[in-house]
Amino acid sequence: MTRVVVVGSINMDLVTLAPRFPAPGETILGERFLTVHGGKGANQAVAAARLGAEVTLVGAVGDDAFGEQLREGLARENVQLEHVARIADSSSGTASITVAEGDNNIVVVPGANAHVTPAQIEGARLAFDHADVILVQMEIPPESVEATLRLGQRVGKPVILNPAPARKLPVEWLKLARYLTPNQHELAILLGADADENFHSLMRRSPAPVVLTRGGDGAWFREEGEPVHQAGFKVDVADTTGAGDTFNAAFAVFLHEGLPTAARKACAAAALSVTRLGAQGGMPTRGELDAFLTARA
Repeated sequence: MTRVVVVGSINMDLVTLAPRFPAPGETILGERFLTVHGGKGANQAVAAARLGAEVTLVGAVGDDAFGEQLREGLARENVQLEHVARIADSSSGTASITVAEGDNNIVVVPGANAHVTPAQIEGARLAFDHADVILVQMEIPPESVEATLRLGQRVGKPVILNPAPARKLPVEWLKLARYLTPNQHELAILLGADADENFHSLMRRSPAPVVLTRGGDGAWFREEGEPVHQAGFKVDVADTTGAGDTFNAAFAVFLHEGLPTAARKACAAAALSVTRLGAQGGMPTRGELDAFLTARA
C-alpha cells in the first residue's frame, strides 16, 4: 500500500449547474445547486485513498458547520486527519463553481487554508518520515509550500508539486520538487515565460522534471531528453471539476511502478473522473480504474 501525505487546501464547493456561463453583469437561471466537499488538498487525498493508498492530510478547516462536515466526509474516505487543524474564528475555505457547456469556472476563498503554517508542516514530520510520496498544491500560503518542499528533501521523500493556482516561484524551490505537474498555462506562469511558448520548450527549461497535463490530449512527461506523450482516453464528459486532482493523486499512488505507467494510470483515472458530477464525486476506486484499463488493453 502506497503511503501518501497530501499537504493542501480543504474547501466546501458551492456548485451551480447552468445552461451556459453568464456574460458580465448578466443574471441567468441555473438548473441545479449542490454543496460538494472539495479543495485541491482534500480532493487529492480522497482520490489517493480511493485508489488504495494510505493517506494523511495536512491542512486546516474553520470552526464552522462546513468545517465539521468536511472532516466527517474525509474520515468516511479513510483519510487520516491528525494533522488537520481547526482554526478558531475562521470560516472554512469555499470554492464557488459554475458548471456549464462541459466546462467550469471557479472562485476560491481560502478561509482557514490561509492559516496552514510552516510550523504545522514541521509538526507532521513523522508522517513525512513514513510516507512514500508527498503531494502539495498552491491553495495554501507559499511559505508553507516551501516548507513542504524543504521537509520532503530533508527526509529524503519525493515531493510532487502541483502548481495550481499558478504563480511564479523561486527556481531554488522548484529544484526541490521531484516532479512538477502543471498544465501549459501554469508552467508558463511558474517559469515567468510567455504563455504562447511551445510547451516542449517550456518543459525542457524547467529546473525540475515535468509531467504536463493536456486535458483530453492526455499528458507529456520528461525527465531527460525529449518529452514523451501519454495519450488521453476518450470518454463522455459530464464535469471536468477535479480531473487535475485525480490525475495528481493517481500519479502519486502509482509512481513506484515507473513514470510511464504512472502517467498512463493518471490519465485513465482523470478520464474516469470527468464522467460524473463533482470533484470528489467523480473520483474512481482502484477497482473501477483497473476495469477501465483492462477494457482498453
